[in-house]
Amino acid sequence: MRIGVEQSLTNVVEALRAQGHEVVELKQESDANGCDCCVVTGMDTDVMGIQNVATQGPVIEASGLSADQICQEVESRLQ
Repeated sequence: MRIGVEQSLTNVVEALRAQGHEVVELKQESDANGCDCCVVTGMDTDVMGIQNVATQGPVIEASGLSADQICQEVESRLQ
């Protein structure tokens, strides 16, 4: 699976790669194109809780989750 991950989440990038996923660092919105799932920090969420998402796949907010928890969430969402 191709997973987009915000570039500040290096531990998540390493954990997902260890599980055999192709990981793309999200530096700009267009990087999410073609990703099966995206992991974001949640810092891009505005006051109303609305995000502009450039992918049709699930978006996982990483705040408060460990790298292992995020990997489990990715696996469950992609099944």
